[in-house]
Amino acid sequence: MTEAAPSRERISACVIVFNEEKKIQRCLESLTWCDEIVVLDSFSTDRTLDICRSFTDRVFQHVWLGYVGQRNKVRTLARYNWILNIDSDEEVSPGLRDEILEEFENGTPAHLGYEFPRQVYYLGRWISHGEWYPDVKLRLFHKDYGRSEGEEPHDKVVVNGPVKRLKNPLWHYTYDDLRDHLDTLDRFSTISARQKFVQDPRFHPLDLLTRPPLRFLKGYVLKHGFLDGWHGLIIACISSFGVFMKYAKLWELALRKKGVFRELPEPGTGPGA
Repeated sequence: MTEAAPSRERISACVIVFNEEKKIQRCLESLTWCDEIVVLDSFSTDRTLDICRSFTDRVFQHVWLGYVGQRNKVRTLARYNWILNIDSDEEVSPGLRDEILEEFENGTPAHLGYEFPRQVYYLGRWISHGEWYPDVKLRLFHKDYGRSEGEEPHDKVVVNGPVKRLKNPLWHYTYDDLRDHLDTLDRFSTISARQKFVQDPRFHPLDLLTRPPLRFLKGYVLKHGFLDGWHGLIIACISSFGVFMKYAKLWELALRKKGVFRELPEPGTGPGA
């Protein structure tokens, strides 16, 4: 950790992890300028813990509370007032690091939170258009005035006070390949469908018919995803499919509630029995 100037507010970098041995070192190396690194692990079974402990002795473990719960838990473990939330597959760019330090160098910052764009590295290139950029995230905040909220699996920080947007990006190495992308989509669409089902168990057919193509048009046309070439087309298609799966799974949950759908038909009840 770097020594903070006597007048500078100290920053705690907070990272939640689970089985991220391939990505966590790059993340932690980009945080060595912070005044402490706090890691909250969900009982990883790979080398994640060993790598984290080579950077900080502030490593804790806790059962998974969901993205919102885990973010708020790691915030309570931080020793300093300013929290920088970073995912294990993210990296603070040098430009963003310098911009943050410039904001803090003259004592107490004038704002209670800072947001900045997040740029994704996907299938060998940086994505610069569509729904993925600029994917603005509020990740730096005073812990007395901010906390994580939102619906699983999409947490967000809410700050009660003035927020400033910085220019330089947080780098995001989100998916290893298409299979990883689709696996994550499957997991997140299940979480989102269950969350929505708890709020309103009714299935509306128009959602399944209209929301996926509208999502494609938003990302590919309105937000200029086409400017990222084949990458932009693939992202828009998979994002649309993710929306389709969310509402298809909501339909499946509605069938289960009505007792229409079972895992397997009873023996002797199928066609031609």
